[in-house]
Amino acid sequence: MKSPVLSLFHLLLVTFLMAGYFVEPLRAQVTADTSRYVTIEGMVRDQNDRKRLEFVHVTVPGTPIGTVTNSEGVFSIKIKRSLQARQILFTHVGYKNQRIPIDSLDQSGLKIYLTPTTQQLSDLIVRGGDARFIVEEAMQRVSSNYAQSATLQTGFYRETAQKRRRYISISEAVIDVYKTAYTQKNIEHDRVQVLKGRKLLSPKPGDTLVVKLLGGPTLPVFVDIAKNPDLVLDPLVMPCYAFEMQEITWLNERPHYVIRFYPQVVLSFALYEGLLYIDQERLSISRAEFNLDMSDLDKATEAILRKKPFGLRFKPMEVSFLVTYREHERHSYINYVRNEIRFKCDWKRRLFSTTYTIVSEMVATDNRPATGNIPYKASFKSNHSLSDRVKDFADEEFWGDYNIIEPTESLENAVHKLKKQQERAAHR
Repeated sequence: MKSPVLSLFHLLLVTFLMAGYFVEPLRAQVTADTSRYVTIEGMVRDQNDRKRLEFVHVTVPGTPIGTVTNSEGVFSIKIKRSLQARQILFTHVGYKNQRIPIDSLDQSGLKIYLTPTTQQLSDLIVRGGDARFIVEEAMQRVSSNYAQSATLQTGFYRETAQKRRRYISISEAVIDVYKTAYTQKNIEHDRVQVLKGRKLLSPKPGDTLVVKLLGGPTLPVFVDIAKNPDLVLDPLVMPCYAFEMQEITWLNERPHYVIRFYPQVVLSFALYEGLLYIDQERLSISRAEFNLDMSDLDKATEAILRKKPFGLRFKPMEVSFLVTYREHERHSYINYVRNEIRFKCDWKRRLFSTTYTIVSEMVATDNRPATGNIPYKASFKSNHSLSDRVKDFADEEFWGDYNIIEPTESLENAVHKLKKQQERAAHR
């Protein structure tokens, strides 16, 4: 049997290339046209312990517009005034939905508190059959539960690389993602186009490292586990996994099965382990959290590493994914994807190794019916690197009216430091 991991990852290549370029700061002062848009900013916390909540869906009900909170619970969303939107909806796994009237909002510094759900398992109807049966039935319903015609999503994509705890690369872009109908259950004709983007790279020679890894703007195409079941849920691969019912939880005020899966056989390639969140009524996958099995580091390395310099020793530590879907007009669409890769590198004859972390994430900020595919020549190819495809911009209103994932405070600080380094390097 052909390895589904290899068939996926030979397409997911990103060049992790650290070199010196002069660019503008990552976070431009976005001043969208206030006559056309209203911008609402704030932070989302847990009602009980006041913990900041990351990756909360922030959407406008009845529209495909949305974003997510960053890892510090901060969000910013721009809404066209012509939509005459009245509410913003906040949804997160394990919490009650929160709707906030737009007219009553202080449009900056908003504080949102989500309340954890307390519904007991005994209050719910649990479907008969084992966990594997539920997953198999969910995959059989993909054609009816997900988009039944081609769509074009606009999204915001960001990838960062850290050397130990220090940022050495930041790239981000607005992208279009073309997806054929989920009735096809393949990604052969799905494409991604970079509309605009920018980069900030460390000028230090010691930060230069070239390896090819999975990732890049094509991530929302290939890790869409409902449309691309080859990753985990292909009928030929599913017997390789064990499935166990964990609990019932709430997402978007609907009960969801939480099903754990993990390898139950040893194959010649690495498998995955993780959790699937499946809507109890619709039997649609709303969320997936999974990691590459690291029990055999040689297999894990083969799955994610495509190229490295001679003499460089590469040791993977973690490869994790988060995939979420959003329901709109009774059909589900991919909404947010996140990939984190941690690994160590050292050169032969050197005593110490260095830890690197690469994080890639994409949120779909708009969704509409597609009138045609993205031209092949304009599409982002599997052998492209985002930092090689985007340019350096001096426009201080760079993002304009596009919705983005707000940068964290640490990322903003990193941008400031890297810009200072670039300025010093430019004057040498």
